[in-house]
Amino acid sequence: MRKQVVVAMVMMMLALPALLGAETLPPQAGATLPDMKLQKPADSAGLKYLSLSGSGTFSADQVRAQVLILQIFSLYCPYCQKDAPNMNRFFSLIEANPRLKGKIKILGIGAGNSPFEVNTFKKKYQVEFPLVPDADFTIHKIIGEVRTPYFIVVKLDGPKKREVVYSRLGAHEDVEAFLAEVVRLTGIQP
Repeated sequence: MRKQVVVAMVMMMLALPALLGAETLPPQAGATLPDMKLQKPADSAGLKYLSLSGSGTFSADQVRAQVLILQIFSLYCPYCQKDAPNMNRFFSLIEANPRLKGKIKILGIGAGNSPFEVNTFKKKYQVEFPLVPDADFTIHKIIGEVRTPYFIVVKLDGPKKREVVYSRLGAHEDVEAFLAEVVRLTGIQP
C-alpha cells in the first residue's frame, strides 16, 4: 500500500508542470525567434542604428540587418556590468569592419528594467548600441525567463525568417571568438 502511495505521489509531481502550464524554454538554435513587441529606443541614434522611426514598439523583422544579436541584461546583474566593456569592444569590432557594419546589429533588452534603469546602465557603462526596457518582464517571459547576461543571435534574412542560430547564457571574454562564431553560424561574408 505504501509503495502505491509513493508511486502515485511521484506521478502527480511529474504531471504537475503539465497541469500548471509547461515552462517556457529559451529559443534554441534552429527555432524561430518568437514574435515579440519591443520598445523602440528613446534616442534618435538608437532608432537610426536599427533603421526605425517614431515611438512605440517594433518587432525584430523591422530591423534592417542580416543578423540581430539580442543581449538580455539587467542593471543589477554583476555579470552584465563586468561584461559591458567586452560588449562595447564587440560592438566596435562590428562597426569598424566595413563588411560587417550594417549587417550585424546588437540590441540590449533590460529584463525588469525601467527606462531610467536602462539609461543608467547605458550611461554608466558607455554603451553605444541601443538598449530598451522590459520593465514588466514581458519579453523576458516570452524567451524563457533566462538569467543574465543571455545572448540570442537571429538571422533576419534567408529562407527561414527570424531563425535562431545561437542561444546561450554567459558573458563573452573573447569577443573576437564570439564574432567569428556569429559570422560562421550566420554565413555572413566578412
